[in-house]
Amino acid sequence: MKYEYLIASKVATGRKKSFTRLIIRIAIVAIALSMTVMICSTALISGFKQEISGKIFGFWGHIHITGSSIYQSLVENDPISIDQPFYPDLLKDEKIEFAQSNEFLGRTYERWVSTKGGINHIQVFALRSGIIQANDEIEGIVLKGAGSDFKWAFIEQYLQEGELLSWSDTTTSNGILVSRQTADRLKLSVGDRIRIVFVEKDEPIQRVFNVKGIFKTGLEEYDSRFALVDIRKIQQLMGWREDQVAGFEVFVDDIDDLTPIANHIYYEELPNELYAETIEEKFREIFQWLSLQNINEVVIMTLMIIVAIINMITALLILILERTNMIGTLKALGSSNWSIRKIFLYYAAYIIGLGIFWGNLIGLGLCFLQDRFKLITLDEKSYYLDYAPVDIDFWSILFLNLGTLVVVLLFLIIPSYLVTRISPIKAIRFK
Repeated sequence: MKYEYLIASKVATGRKKSFTRLIIRIAIVAIALSMTVMICSTALISGFKQEISGKIFGFWGHIHITGSSIYQSLVENDPISIDQPFYPDLLKDEKIEFAQSNEFLGRTYERWVSTKGGINHIQVFALRSGIIQANDEIEGIVLKGAGSDFKWAFIEQYLQEGELLSWSDTTTSNGILVSRQTADRLKLSVGDRIRIVFVEKDEPIQRVFNVKGIFKTGLEEYDSRFALVDIRKIQQLMGWREDQVAGFEVFVDDIDDLTPIANHIYYEELPNELYAETIEEKFREIFQWLSLQNINEVVIMTLMIIVAIINMITALLILILERTNMIGTLKALGSSNWSIRKIFLYYAAYIIGLGIFWGNLIGLGLCFLQDRFKLITLDEKSYYLDYAPVDIDFWSILFLNLGTLVVVLLFLIIPSYLVTRISPIKAIRFK
């Protein structure tokens, strides 16, 4: 065992009470608090982004395939044929290879990599706007048509009352799923009949629907605007044939594959008259808002690291001053300045390690309590969630721990230079 480490361990485990002990305890507490804040903020921001994006992807899919007209909007789409070579087995469970650009030492090179997964589901959709009339109340609504291939798992987990729409090959369903927000404003209950007015060529058209269920996703913008119906109802209203839809919604296995799969679909799978785009591109505002959370995370991390560094520098300087006599003795015995500096850096690593340990214990404990009991609540209208979600990623926590240890130690190398300024003769005489 190197003598530097041996001396550092003896100093660290010494029971002598002094003012330095108090400073070291304060440094450990500062490191622990910094780690706690960083772990909690990372878990909360990651959980928040994951929950919000998960809801958006669950409602819309990951990739939209529609007509290529530049004049169409989200609601007004030109019909496309459902009889496509890629439907319904588009890249089913297949991985694709794509060229990934990387930059190293100022030079850009490409290498071929494979996606983590493929596509797990594809479904048709159609949209039609109208006005709901119920209980002397009116409200604008956008109907989203669901076909026999609709992925109901997402809506099912948010269904509060009633049941999902049933599908029959022979008859078109008159059922409708409305949001809790719409139901409360229009005083609707499961089983109620509502009238929806559509405008077609400046002429009003009325259709009657039965409320089959009430859902609540928490996405204020979507809950207030959308309802689910049988896609054949929309086809009838739009004057489309049964083999015509507004587009296809594609669900991928892994969100990291979103861009390469979308590019592959557009360039390799689709005919010229069709267009593919990711939901991130279609709803840029929401995802830009989510990406802003990364800035908050970086600011929090930076502030906490600075607090840890300042406290450790203070503790190290006081520790060196307190051990001036020991430093002089070691120098007189022939120890180099770097060897003595390593003693204090080992001691600093011990202090940082203790702080990291307690910070992990407290931070992960708080995340577990929040995940289990939902102690921190949010305004759902503002944040799309009624509680603060947490997402603990092992590799992120590991990187956070190692990064904190390395960064703080690197900043301690400079103040440890104070050891070289201590004269062995004066130090030995100093009591």
